[in-house]
Amino acid sequence: MLAAVDHVQLAAPAGAEDALRAYYTDVLGMTEIPKPPVLAARGGCWFQAGAVQLHLGIETDFWPAKKAHPGLRVTRIEAYAARLLEHGAKVIWDDSLPGHRRFYSEDPVGNRLEFLEPTGTGAL
Repeated sequence: MLAAVDHVQLAAPAGAEDALRAYYTDVLGMTEIPKPPVLAARGGCWFQAGAVQLHLGIETDFWPAKKAHPGLRVTRIEAYAARLLEHGAKVIWDDSLPGHRRFYSEDPVGNRLEFLEPTGTGAL
């Protein structure tokens, strides 16, 4: 029986780790967590904020995920969007999900990320 989502993995090109670290820690406010040594040898990096984990794995023939994406629930979404804008990330608001405020952005390698906050009316 499924109990929870343990993590979401996104792909990245070889050599992107420093840009990913800067974005996921400095911009999104996540903490880098160590990969087990056998997995660390493959490259990439893992990040966590509370119970949320995102793993960025190196993919030889990398193409950014433009449609598929993690949906990350945030608090104080307006302030969070302002934080991304202050760091030069794009913020694209979308009001088509009833009961939520949400926007999309991209990580430094072009992967789509969704940020959303329930509004209390019609939320899932």
